[in-house]
Amino acid sequence: MNVTKLVLIATLTLGLAAAAHAQQKIAVINLRTVFDGYWKTKQSDATVKDRQADFEKERKKMVEDYQKANDEYRKLSDSAADPAISAEERDRRKKTAESKLLEIKEIEQSIGQFDRQFRAQISDQIKRMRDNIMREIREVITAKAKTAGYTLVLDTAADSLNQTPIILFSSGAPDMTDEVLTELNASAPAGILTAPAKSDEQGAEKK
Repeated sequence: MNVTKLVLIATLTLGLAAAAHAQQKIAVINLRTVFDGYWKTKQSDATVKDRQADFEKERKKMVEDYQKANDEYRKLSDSAADPAISAEERDRRKKTAESKLLEIKEIEQSIGQFDRQFRAQISDQIKRMRDNIMREIREVITAKAKTAGYTLVLDTAADSLNQTPIILFSSGAPDMTDEVLTELNASAPAGILTAPAKSDEQGAEKK
């Protein structure tokens, strides 16, 4: 009697599992391709590069001031050691050199603070841009998945913590990559998807 019940329970369980599996309608998408190909991603990348260029330009000025101050300090130190000058003049030059050294340290601190602030700000900006883009992508995926009756959408580009693919094999599942990317880029400004990257433009100018 107990054996019969176990067989019935096992049969029922397998039947329910098979029915649940049959109801699953799975699609796949390469989220990396969609993210990289989305026009807003390209626009965000350009914005970040512009800000990076502004940062490098401003930092270069600060470094030039730092180098100039160091040169002036060396000259002042050398002049203060001149045996031909009076003790009073020597003391005056030493004080001037000490003041210049303090200025150098202040510039060093300013450069360090400038670097830290930029890293924090650019990291926050990149995160906000990425989060906004991913939210828009997910909204399109969700809407299309619901319309098509998909119960699950898997990312074929996803990697595990060990940097190994999560999905090792997929056959016959509908791929949403192209249709999602097409919808996302339907409102792209003219030329943004075909415009070369700024690094490419600069390389061409150098040639």
